[in-house]
Parts: sequence; C-alpha cells; structure tokens
Amino acid sequence: MSFGFLGIQMGFALQNANASRILQIFGADVHELSWFWVIAPLMGLIVQPIVGHYSDKTWGKLGRRKPYFLVGAILASIGLILMPQADMFIAFLPALWVGAGMLMIMDASFNIAMEPFRALVGDNLRTDQRTAGFSIQTALIGFGAVIGSWLPYALTNWFGISNETVAGVVPANLIWSFIIGAIVLIVSILVTVITTKEYSPEELNSFENNPNSKDSDVIVEKESSLFDIFEDFKKMPATMRQLSWVQFFSWFGLFGMWVFATPAIAQHIYGLPFTDSSSSTYQDAGDWIGILFGVYNLISAFYAFALPYIAKNIGRKRTHAISLVIGGLGLLSIYIMPDKNWLIVSMVGVGIAWASILAMPYAILAGSISPKKMGVYMGIFNFFIVIPQIINALIGGPLVKYAYNNHAIYALVMSGVSFLIAAALVSKVKDVDDVVQK
Repeated sequence: MSFGFLGIQMGFALQNANASRILQIFGADVHELSWFWVIAPLMGLIVQPIVGHYSDKTWGKLGRRKPYFLVGAILASIGLILMPQADMFIAFLPALWVGAGMLMIMDASFNIAMEPFRALVGDNLRTDQRTAGFSIQTALIGFGAVIGSWLPYALTNWFGISNETVAGVVPANLIWSFIIGAIVLIVSILVTVITTKEYSPEELNSFENNPNSKDSDVIVEKESSLFDIFEDFKKMPATMRQLSWVQFFSWFGLFGMWVFATPAIAQHIYGLPFTDSSSSTYQDAGDWIGILFGVYNLISAFYAFALPYIAKNIGRKRTHAISLVIGGLGLLSIYIMPDKNWLIVSMVGVGIAWASILAMPYAILAGSISPKKMGVYMGIFNFFIVIPQIINALIGGPLVKYAYNNHAIYALVMSGVSFLIAAALVSKVKDVDDVVQK
C-alpha cells in the first residue's frame, strides 16, 4: 500500500540534498537560495488541499487515491530528469530560471502524489492499526531517501562517474542520479497502483458506524464544493488545531536544515569561503551532505519499526516529544562537531525526530477525522507544514546575511531550537484515540 513512497522519497531526497547545489551552479547566490525554495511549500499550500478534496470524491477504475499519485509520479519524473539538465534550454531561457521552473514542477508533482498516500493509509486501516501503518510508510520513506541521498556519492566513488563541474554545468553524477530516481519513482508507484485495493464509497460510509470513529472531535460533513475547503478549515477538529503548532516549529526547523546544510557545513566544517560554490572541495562537501542525509533517513527507517511499540508503552504524545528533543539536540550538536565524520552522530538524532514527524502527527490526527473527510483534512493539515517553510524561505536568507553575518551554521542552530519548541508544544495536544482506548 505504501510502496510507492519508496520512489517518491527517493526523488524528494535527491531534491533536498542537491537542489541548493544545482541552483548555485546555475548562478544563484547563497542569500537567494531560500527564495528559490519557497516554490516547494507554495506548491504544497495550493495543491494538497485541492487534491485531497477531489480525491475524496473520486471513484473510478483505478480507485479513489491511485489516479492522483500516478499522475503526480509521471510529472515528478519529468522534473527530476530535466532540472539538472536545465542548461540545455539556455538558448531560450537562463538555466537558473529553467532549473527553478523544474523545481516548481517537481514540488507540485510530489505534493500531488504524497497527499493521497497519506489519505490512503487513513482510509484502509482501523484506528488501532494506524500507528503501525504510518510507521511502515515512514520506514519506506526512509529507505527511499537513503538510496536517493547516497546515490551521487555512490556513482562517483563506486562507479567512477565524475562529480566535477565546469562553466555552470551540473556534474554527471547528479544528472545520472536524477534520471535513476525518476525511473525508480515510476516503477514503485506502479507497484502500489497494481497491487493495492481501495474501499468503495459505500464501504467507507459503513465505517461511520464504527464506535472508534465517534467522538466529539470527529467531524462528519455533508457533500461540499471545492470552495468549502475554507469552511472545512474553520471547522477543523481541535486535535488538528493543537497539532498545527507542533507541525509549524517542526517543519520550520526541517526547512532550514534542507536549504542551508550544504553551505553551512562547507563553510563551518570544510573551512571554505562563504562564496565558494564551484570548487572540487565544495562538490565533495555536497556529496557528503548526501551521505549525512542518507544517514538520518536510514535511522528514521529503522526507528519507524520501533515507534508502534514505544508509543504503545509511553503514548504517542510522549514518544513524539522525546523524539523531537533528540532531533533538536542533534542539530545543535553540529556546531561543536570537530570534523565531518562526527556529523554522523548529529544525523542519528535528526533521523529519530524525522521518523516521528512523519508518523506520529498523522496517527494522532487520523483518529479525529471522519473517513468522508480524510483526504481534504490531510490536505488542510499540510498548511501547517508549508506555511512555516514559506516563512523560513522569506526570512532565512536575510537572517544569514544580516543576523548571522554570513555564517550559515546558525541557520542549523535555529533549526535545532525550533525542534525543541515543537517538543514542548506536544503536551498541549489531545490524542482522541488515547481517550477512546481508555
């Protein structure tokens, strides 16, 4: 059911670890990077609620959710292939503009594909299965991200494909990594489409009589139009409103890490000048960032298997809070690490937080949502992922330039602080399913 996430996250990891480097090769300034990255959350803000709304109402030969993530996978694959090769369009537009456009296409397409996968798990699993279901999804996300993050390093060091860049041309190892990522994305999505059953609207309606879905926080709505998304937003369950603040600070921190990890570590650990983005040492630093991102995703994949058991013993809220604290400390520790190898320890902490961020909020949220509204509310919940990223995108570059005096490492420190704030806010969340079980 979640196998397609392996390919989605492989592509997403390639983007996260390498988009900043590619845009710098095409001529973007470090201070401008976060402005290019604002495309990603903007696409999520626009696309996911709309896709969620329409997927709630779709039923055809392919099912309810599957048509959306199949289309999303095809479009994302096109973006993956073309982004690192944007210089081929230089006769028509500057490579930087084309690269940014391909980044927009990728992000919109990843959002089209991801939201229905979240809703699919909510549709197909009972309340008592959802923690395990979202944890399995997180494990597949982790394994896909490991492959995507490590692929450029592996192609260079194991297969001898060059990571050198000249005259604004993306290294061959990145170009081939993105092509391979596109192929894996399509194949993994097809596995889910071909092998997964979805419940019909009539079957989902019958689940309304399940006592586990009855609670004062559960919203059961009549059929609505697209414009009623705003009304759904106003009527969101209390649990979603409480989780929104946890999500805000979690994703504010993640975005800062994704955007500024390469320039921060190149400067702080490798000792490179702030303006260096083309030297061979900088490309080595970029490849090492891929290894580090792979480490935190690998840790998240294995930690995801433990999450259901930990949550069963200490509760989902406490599990999430502890995981966020460990991740926050991991990010803060980057500042004091003596060399690049010690950064692996920091990424272990980030991986623990990442696994919980991908599983616990959704498991907590799903119990407060009617099956009829699973798609649209999962899409609305994405607001609290993308809004903090948009804010970070707008202020991140100026903060590095003016507040941090061109020391990008402090952007990672700020990310660690954000994780700790999110952990503190978990205590305010009401877990409906915990109440039901008691």
